[in-house]
Amino acid sequence: ISCNKTDMTLNLARRLDRRGVPLGLRFLVSAASSAPRVPLLINGRFVESKSNIWYDVANPATQEVIGQVPQATLAEMNEAVSAAKTAFSTWRHVTPSERQRVMFRYQHAIRENMDQIAALITKEQGKTLADAKGDVFRGLEVVEFACGAASKLMGETLESVGTGIDSYSYRQPLGVCAGIAPFNFPAMIPLW
Repeated sequence: ISCNKTDMTLNLARRLDRRGVPLGLRFLVSAASSAPRVPLLINGRFVESKSNIWYDVANPATQEVIGQVPQATLAEMNEAVSAAKTAFSTWRHVTPSERQRVMFRYQHAIRENMDQIAALITKEQGKTLADAKGDVFRGLEVVEFACGAASKLMGETLESVGTGIDSYSYRQPLGVCAGIAPFNFPAMIPLW
């Protein structure tokens, strides 16, 4: 079977879901939607997006719209990047042992809320509850591994690698990163 992207898009747009919305547009929210809107987390606080574009998050089992997420504005993206850069200037000076304590608190929060996180994954993504719990547990294992990384952050010193020359290496944080997680492992992969 062969088809091109244009054919697939046209066929998707012609097919309708139970609400009469073209499948190719089913995640675009109508202004009349009463689903709760998910705020953005910028600089440690939740803020309502000023975006005009919101997307439905539908329970795949029932097609019930359970929430809306924004397509963040350019200003909101710039504000988030700026806040991350500012946070990094402080975080890079935090000792490895304090970073480890932060990760232990994070580990505890995941463990304490594991059932609620798994239930949300099931509702939002469609995994069985057992599979969602496994996804969260695999992510928790990654966080547990990171909790032990403090001792692995040591640098190296080699004396006399040449006449009058010593070699030193230091492990230092490089900066902020962003990730796009696949839908099929919504807990485990972002926790990497």
